[in-house]
Amino acid sequence: MRRLLCWLALCLWPLTGVAGDDVLLVGGEAQSGYRSFSEGLQARREHDHVQLRTVAQLPRPSQLPPHTRLVLLDAAALEWRLSETPGPAALALRVNRVQIQQRLGDSRPDYLSLLWSDPEPARQLRLTRYLLPQARRVGVLYGEHSRFLLAELQQAARHLGLELVSKAWDDPRDSRPLQQLLSSSDVLLGLDDPDLYNSKTAKTLLLSSYGRQMALIGPNAGFVRAGALASTYSDQTDWLEVLDHLLDQPASHWPRSLYPRPFGVSGNQQVARALGLEPIDPSAAAQAIGAGASTP
Repeated sequence: MRRLLCWLALCLWPLTGVAGDDVLLVGGEAQSGYRSFSEGLQARREHDHVQLRTVAQLPRPSQLPPHTRLVLLDAAALEWRLSETPGPAALALRVNRVQIQQRLGDSRPDYLSLLWSDPEPARQLRLTRYLLPQARRVGVLYGEHSRFLLAELQQAARHLGLELVSKAWDDPRDSRPLQQLLSSSDVLLGLDDPDLYNSKTAKTLLLSSYGRQMALIGPNAGFVRAGALASTYSDQTDWLEVLDHLLDQPASHWPRSLYPRPFGVSGNQQVARALGLEPIDPSAAAQAIGAGASTP
């Protein structure tokens, strides 16, 4: 039955308008947020025909017209496109560098453009330098799948005059590596590694760092709501701007990977007060970081 449905979808494809320069957004399942995103993209690209489909509604990638402009909205859509090499080029949203490293290793399929959803490490360091200009030693916990980020962080830290202090945290149930890192750091910078920063470890991380009156930067905007001091992030408007720009280009010009240029800053004012810091002005912080400034 599924094969029949896929055959029918392929036969009816020209009737749906997903041809030429039209844009096909793909998600694992129907979600209201995806519909809103699709409508937002259509509003920006009135000359295009933007369609939203679930993986179950589509044939295999190799059966799509080669000129289809694919936008993958989640992990299920990414897995669908990874299922075979032939098929149209795709822009993959909501992909995390640590998770992609775990899934693909160092290989990067030529047909994929990975648009990273986790905060850019160098940008997070600039935020750290901006909010905490007296801090010099930046502590970083890393795991098996986030170790590869250390060299990039080390280079960015040197450029900012910061010292990177790193510690492996192989078993998040053991808090000793965290305590050792906190004792030799001025601030804790969280990597967006779901094995380390999640709902099970949040309490230990936040209580341990603030017990020492030490700020936690990152690893993402969600952790700021939970009690981290601040993080950079890109919202739907930012991503629509990025997509609008990329879809104006031939797929052959799409970058293999990209952090969005537009971004904002999320700050926890209650935590800032508790740490004796000035209130965080998200707009001023984003402007300063974007301009490369390192002090308030």
